[in-house]
Amino acid sequence: MAGHSHWAGIKHKKALIDNKRGKLWGKLSKAIIVAAKMGGGDPDQNPRLRLAISDAKSGRMPKDTIERAIKKGTGELEGGNFEEIVYEGYGAGGVAVYCDILTDNRNRTAPEIRKIFELGDGKLGATGCVAWMFERKGLFLISKENSDEDTLMELALETGADDVQTTENKFEIKCDVDVYGDVADALQQAGIDIDMQQLTRIPSTTIDLDATTAKKVLRLMEKLDDHDDVQSVSSNFNISNEVMTLLEQD
Repeated sequence: MAGHSHWAGIKHKKALIDNKRGKLWGKLSKAIIVAAKMGGGDPDQNPRLRLAISDAKSGRMPKDTIERAIKKGTGELEGGNFEEIVYEGYGAGGVAVYCDILTDNRNRTAPEIRKIFELGDGKLGATGCVAWMFERKGLFLISKENSDEDTLMELALETGADDVQTTENKFEIKCDVDVYGDVADALQQAGIDIDMQQLTRIPSTTIDLDATTAKKVLRLMEKLDDHDDVQSVSSNFNISNEVMTLLEQD
């Protein structure tokens, strides 16, 4: 299973825990703040803000929390001083790792991210060292219990999504960033429950991992994802069903 979809599935399983700790909502709030700061507080006139709000709603963020984040971004409330940074590097087995960061203090964030890489048998690299391997895409995961392939294929064609792929128990829809909001709206209007939706980075090539290396890479991914300033983390690893079975039994 390729890194983007496998990691998305793990993040979905972690969602309830993240919600309890406030991590998920904190990251969603940052995305709203930065979007409102860059393009204004009206989602009808600000596509990036509209997408951030859509993700926040998918994460069950309360309406008043969303509104506060928008006001921080527009300067009506304090606390909206975040900047976007990208950190790139390598994990165990030479897998590429790409981190989207939102921080209010890059002098604090940089050494913390570097340390996470080092403790995870990885290495922080120079800007651009792995970015060329990834393409930014929208990703949706939907349980097979909630829809069928024909319905989703029709929806994908109507909204301009790339394709619909089938995993063991889920459907996976990928799309360009420009139609991400359209796909999300179409799924909601069709009454189809979305297990997970996010803007992510899809690798052009993947690296197959054995169980030992996979365990190290997944641990690094989780540590990075747990960092408050990391909005999303992408990689190009591939874990076979056989290796995943071994990891789940460990």
